[in-house]
Amino acid sequence: MLRLLNIKLPLSFSQKSLLQAAAAALQIPQGQIARCVLARKSVDARKKSDICLICALDVTLKNPQDEPRIAARIAPASGGMLSPDAAPPLPRLPHAPQDRPVVVGFGPAGLFAALTLAEAGARPLVLERGQDVRTRTRDVQAYWEHGASAFSPASNVQFGEGGAGTFSDGKLNTGTKDPRASHVLRTFVRFGAPKEILIDAKPHIGTDRLADVVRAMRLRILELGGDVRFGARMTRLVKSGNRIGAVRWEDSAHREYEVPARHVLLAIGHSARDTFTMLHEQGFTLIQKPFSIGARIEHPQALIDRAQYGAAAGHPALGAADYKLSLHLKDGRGVYTFCMCPGGVVVAAASEPDTVVTNGMSVYARDGKNANSALLVGIGPQDFGSSHPLAGMFLQREIERRAFELGGRTGHAPCQRVEDLLLGRPSTHIGSVTPSYQPGVVPGDLAQLLPPAVLSAMREAIPLFGRRLHGFDFPDAILTGPETRSSSPVRILRGESLESIDASGLFPCGEGAGYAGGIMSAAVDGIRCAEAILSQLV
Repeated sequence: MLRLLNIKLPLSFSQKSLLQAAAAALQIPQGQIARCVLARKSVDARKKSDICLICALDVTLKNPQDEPRIAARIAPASGGMLSPDAAPPLPRLPHAPQDRPVVVGFGPAGLFAALTLAEAGARPLVLERGQDVRTRTRDVQAYWEHGASAFSPASNVQFGEGGAGTFSDGKLNTGTKDPRASHVLRTFVRFGAPKEILIDAKPHIGTDRLADVVRAMRLRILELGGDVRFGARMTRLVKSGNRIGAVRWEDSAHREYEVPARHVLLAIGHSARDTFTMLHEQGFTLIQKPFSIGARIEHPQALIDRAQYGAAAGHPALGAADYKLSLHLKDGRGVYTFCMCPGGVVVAAASEPDTVVTNGMSVYARDGKNANSALLVGIGPQDFGSSHPLAGMFLQREIERRAFELGGRTGHAPCQRVEDLLLGRPSTHIGSVTPSYQPGVVPGDLAQLLPPAVLSAMREAIPLFGRRLHGFDFPDAILTGPETRSSSPVRILRGESLESIDASGLFPCGEGAGYAGGIMSAAVDGIRCAEAILSQLV
């Protein structure tokens, strides 16, 4: 098979268009092509008068033996190449290990690690402090509708089956070149995700579909002999010499258990603050890690569509427009947009009582009135105010508790119009952009919430982003805060073997351990750590 890169196609194209483009790029008659399929597509909106698709095509010739020669001939001109190989297959264990490998956490890293172990015959035990996705969805909806009075510390946007990514956009774009990323996409499709994610340059599943996919993956793990326990919160790691020997955990009724374990994959997520504290108290090495904080910014989706696509806005091949903006200010501080949700909503994402945290979410259709994105400012140890390994976590908590107070102690979130933020005055009303955050917002002054350096950077960046994306500095755009959970505030140190530097057999993994940043990279890291465990079991 040949893969042709950088093939330009119109927004509306047919199979005939694909064949014509492939034959032209290969410099051969169409009759020599046996099969031509779309492998990848992205929108090129750099010229508003000529918005088009940039595609990759997979082409099979009627005489496959000609493919290497043709690939070598056309590569310099069109990027043609032989189709890259997939990730190598995983080994199958001759028999299940006596002590099950234990996976702590069932977000993207833990989910893919557990599936990888299960499909190799290792029969993993999964401990997830939250609830299954259906129970969790009911709990989250109750919180969004009724506020703080309905909040569940054990079943929320951060904790439960699928992790924080279950209540987001299901965005699957990543910068990693690891071939396991393609395996992740194919696995999602295998369990019910739309096939388009294999083609789109910016794939997403949508919260409404991702929940069913996650549940289907769990059922497969169980079918293969794995065991998934919900409401199971790890309370201690037990060492035997310099190696992990057991895991202690408690159920939702606070009954305690201990399970022997020589291999533990720690995929706890970026919000397991009590677990970070426990690990630090047990002497495991955690270090401060830079992360970002800010607020969610909402615009009318129609404004973003026009800014990105001009007269082509609304074309069915385009859908709701997204954006990605970043810059470094003169003082060296980075400001950027993150987790952009076209046609989405801002959601309440707290994991502790008496706090307010925001995140963004879209369903598959991305058909909401507003676009939202995190507007974030990078901070580091110099901003934490302490050398304590958990100082970044303490700062997050302080901001989130302050937001709870500013919102009236109900779960409402403080918000501010962009014009008011730029002019340094509190907002007293909502303008033409209706905030989507539930259970509600309280107009005010984000200067009472965010650190001065963060607020100053946001004020400097918003007009500059407005020059790049017309309307980003729209006066009535609304900022709802705080966004504090962009990534983990700590890193749990591990070595080249992916094992903890403090205990053999312990594999800190994914976003919570400080080694990933999103669904895809966390899933890939989960697979890598599972492979490392399997290499010791074979």
